[in-house]
Amino acid sequence: MMQRIVNSRALAVAMCFLMAHSVFSFAAAEDAPTVSTTTALDTGFSKLYNLDFNAAQKDFGSWQTLHPDDPMGPVSEAAGFLFSEFNRLGILETQFYENDSAFDKRPKVAPDPILKQRFNQAIARSENLAHARLTKDSKDRDALFALTLSSGLQADYAALIEKRNLASLRFTKEASANAQQLLAVCHDCYDALLATGFSKYIIGSMAAPVRWILRMGGLPADKEGGIADLQVTAAHGHYLAPFARVLLSIAYVREKNKPAAIQLLSGLRQEFPGNTLFPREIARLEAAH
Repeated sequence: MMQRIVNSRALAVAMCFLMAHSVFSFAAAEDAPTVSTTTALDTGFSKLYNLDFNAAQKDFGSWQTLHPDDPMGPVSEAAGFLFSEFNRLGILETQFYENDSAFDKRPKVAPDPILKQRFNQAIARSENLAHARLTKDSKDRDALFALTLSSGLQADYAALIEKRNLASLRFTKEASANAQQLLAVCHDCYDALLATGFSKYIIGSMAAPVRWILRMGGLPADKEGGIADLQVTAAHGHYLAPFARVLLSIAYVREKNKPAAIQLLSGLRQEFPGNTLFPREIARLEAAH
């Protein structure tokens, strides 16, 4: 049973960053400035969604130069490293598998050791900066979200690249705990719902004994609630709204609602024309009708 738990869980973990993740300066809706500004983080994540990884890292580097004490800079750099490795290894496509059996049979991959080192270094810098900020203000929203994303990124690397599913469970639990702390002080930080939404959905889809075991371990199980969280992020999120739509499309595929998945992916294809994943998955789903 435990092997099935960790295998199924890996799929949930997979989308707790992926790609995920961003850096995310949160502002409550009522506090949003009248005139919107585009930062290097905004442009960097837009380029990540377009699979322009080198250009994205330049933007993240520029942000870190101007804001050396901000944990969002290095965590977004780590996200860029992970996204690029996922793309190189063709990992993202496997997320659209319609069942756990197909996902479990995914082939092993050979990670880039240099990229892994750079990924770990960026994670460490982000976490150090975040903890430093939290010692001054335990309700620092950016620090809490940086930690949420850091744990999610590490969960994804462990589950999808290294196939260390038990390790990914620990990181996912950390991400969920940090997300809950963030939401407690910032109810409008909609991006944080991504950290728990897909996890709730996948665990809620499992058999009752498995759900009970994972709930005892601090991992929530709520299929409908998970979809609702993803829908909120998709509609109101900032950096992670596009990724929430990716996760929703995966959920719709698993729920046998391919038209809804195709509709979401079509919008993403139009918004991010440089991303070749979206047209490939649309073509695959249309051919399967």
